Amino acid sequence: MVSNRCKLAVRDELKKLGLHFIVVDLGEVEIMENLTSEKRELLKRGLLDSGLELMDDKKAILIEKIKNIIIQMIHHSEDVIKVNFSDYLSEKLEHNYTYLANMFSEVQGTTIEHFIISHKIERIKELIIYGEHNVTEIAWKMGYSSVAHLSSQFKKVTGLSPSHFKQLKDKRRTSIEEI
Repeated sequence: MVSNRCKLAVRDELKKLGLHFIVVDLGEVEIMENLTSEKRELLKRGLLDSGLELMDDKKAILIEKIKNIIIQMIHHSEDVIKVNFSDYLSEKLEHNYTYLANMFSEVQGTTIEHFIISHKIERIKELIIYGEHNVTEIAWKMGYSSVAHLSSQFKKVTGLSPSHFKQLKDKRRTSIEEI
């Protein structure tokens, strides 16, 4: 689950099955009852119909947690990003960063760093489109050391400078789930 819409879909499926939940958060669900194999299968099918997946594999669950932590920090936090992601992920997930990074790359086919950069660029696009902040403010908010660093990374990923992107009429962005 990587968005609030996903959380709503999961809640709906749980309610349909008469399951009571304590927490439905990005990437995890805590329910009050023991799940019978029949209800588990119904939940699995219901989630698949919504484009979601019930995960049992420990690696897949850990990777989802990595993604959710990154997405939460970049897209859903109003705080200025000033954390070292590798230290933050290691601390939050209680695993060595090298282990997390290797596993993520092996399963996802991309590095955690590229995943972070992709999400930062999408968030920057969003902030540029909204027009509430100038590029200097966006660079500070997103944890870049300078506007030049943000602009360089933005151009490397999109092929456009932030100012050129702002001028485009067709400002299509990529949804979080598609990154």
